[in-house]
Amino acid sequence: MNKNDIIVGLDIGTTKIAAIVGRRNERGKIEILGYGKTESIGVKRGVVSNIENTVQSISRAVELASNSSGVDIKYVNVGIAGQHIKSLQHKGTMIRRDIESEISQADIDMLHQNMFNLGMNPGEEIIDVIPQEYIVDGEEGIKQPIGMLGNTLEANFHIIIGQTTAAKNIYKCVRKAGLDVVDLFLEPIASADAVLSDEEKEAGVVLVDIGGGTTDIAIFHDGIIRHTAVIPFGGEILTEDIKEGCSIIKKHAEELKIKFGSALASENRDDEVVAIPGLRGRPPKEITLKNLASIIQARMEEITEHIYYEIRNSGFEKKLIAGIVLTGGGASLRHLAQLTEFMTGMDTRIGYPNEHLAPETPDEMASPMYATGVGLVIQGIERYIREKTKEDVKVTDKPRHPEKTAKIQKKPKPDGFLKRIQEWFEGDEVQ
Repeated sequence: MNKNDIIVGLDIGTTKIAAIVGRRNERGKIEILGYGKTESIGVKRGVVSNIENTVQSISRAVELASNSSGVDIKYVNVGIAGQHIKSLQHKGTMIRRDIESEISQADIDMLHQNMFNLGMNPGEEIIDVIPQEYIVDGEEGIKQPIGMLGNTLEANFHIIIGQTTAAKNIYKCVRKAGLDVVDLFLEPIASADAVLSDEEKEAGVVLVDIGGGTTDIAIFHDGIIRHTAVIPFGGEILTEDIKEGCSIIKKHAEELKIKFGSALASENRDDEVVAIPGLRGRPPKEITLKNLASIIQARMEEITEHIYYEIRNSGFEKKLIAGIVLTGGGASLRHLAQLTEFMTGMDTRIGYPNEHLAPETPDEMASPMYATGVGLVIQGIERYIREKTKEDVKVTDKPRHPEKTAKIQKKPKPDGFLKRIQEWFEGDEVQ
């Protein structure tokens, strides 16, 4: 087994931290070698609020994944989310000096890298730059300009922005857990890779990842990401509502939500009752499932309204033929797809990552809860293949220095935002 082909995705969520070890088999499916999941006790709404607790949770999840897979985990692909994430559209332009030569990957890389130099508000940084389409000498709608001739190369970019400190804290926690970050990926884009088909992305689709602290949205059309947004509500606020509405402790509220929760009160009868154990010898507390569903429905309607606002705000509302795909731990809530369809008028399904997984994968991994983790493995594999291809080209051009290629493959060099975080962190350690 070639260890370079094994990728680890680390999903640092509000309610759980999951480490997934996987590789792509000969059929192109993701083979899960092992995984570890632990409670997240240092993260709130996707942002680290306690460094030490988060480090402990990461270490525990990685230890479980390492034991179950038999792989010594050193490098991880980390997801980033949280309510601080926002996006914008921007057009980049480059005048080529040598118009007689073909447009190369180097030209595209230069145009892409220039986007990281845009001026941001204090405390904000560009996390990722995603090209949507290229324009060569005014000719629009070009997906792949390599090999073309042209004087002016332009591109429309989807730029994702986040708070510098939030990303640095995630990076610091991973490093303190004794791991190296290969790359940072936006979690809704990773989830989309795990649960959406290419046909859905082409037709137009909304990916809604309902996590513990936040609900992440990614809108695709013509195979290109068009809009991303983060709503600062998730499954945890449902638990808080149940806790307050039923006057019970948080542990019982979470169990009620998972076992008996429903997003539609009309689907429950008045005589369906569940008893909650009383505290310190007090009598059990009886709660009707209809009342429980009413509490959940009220909050889910609010979250769905936010989702629908983002869909309208994207400008693609009428072009999303494939409708809405719900994933994440919150998507396991009963009757949620029906409520979403009723409120938005759009076709809705629950997204499971099993389409990309090998047949022998444990059943638990096919849960929407693991969509982000599986997506991080998929994105990590794709990144590794791109890097390997680039290095193979370099080896062809410079056969005298094969040892340089081996070094880069062992420890990938970060670029863009991650590179700046790493430089800051290393400078801090020197001081």
